[in-house]
Amino acid sequence: MKRSGSDPTAAVVFDVFGTLLDVTASVEPARAALGADAERLGELWRRKQLELSWPGSLTGVDRGFDAPTADALHRATPAVRVAEPGLAEVLLEGWRHLPAFADAAATLDALRAGGLGVALPHHGTAATLQTALGSTGLRDRLDLVLSVEPAEIFEPAAVVYRLATTALELPAARIAFVSANSWDAHAAARNGCRSIRVDRSGLREEPLPGCPADQVGALGELSPVSLR
Repeated sequence: MKRSGSDPTAAVVFDVFGTLLDVTASVEPARAALGADAERLGELWRRKQLELSWPGSLTGVDRGFDAPTADALHRATPAVRVAEPGLAEVLLEGWRHLPAFADAAATLDALRAGGLGVALPHHGTAATLQTALGSTGLRDRLDLVLSVEPAEIFEPAAVVYRLATTALELPAARIAFVSANSWDAHAAARNGCRSIRVDRSGLREEPLPGCPADQVGALGELSPVSLR
């Protein structure tokens, strides 16, 4: 992990889905029914979920994140030609209880022990967030949880990143923003945060505005020393 910037990091903000929680596991409860189509459905579902959440947010029609998630699944399932009764509810329940990545808990513990405040923003409502984190053990490892619900808009809108600076009472330059979503990492950088992209798959960097300061292959590469 390369280091950059002169301002010492005081707090670390994490994205939730895909960064702390493994979104690819959403299809696991239905893998027997989906068979070889499981990965394909998971990828298509996630892509459509983001596609459906952004327009409503940007046009001021707030639908939260749960409705686009269900709508995205409805649009994705015909592509894999599976029509088993009750499959949609099984998959949605899998989304509500995503597992944490194996190195997430230890990383949060290490950062807090090293004197860094740890917070996270979240698409959707506070209730959804409690469900998403409740069974993972991560909620108690977070000093602050920020829902974007009051802003009625999602990342990559600038106001979302300002939620963190306001709540933490810190300038953006002293906040490390960690995300496995490339568009999110780029937007955080463009809004002044020390952005760190988690790239677990060796994907090519996307030509988006803003440039993440650092890149890691796993959460376990983050430490108080590397972030100072």
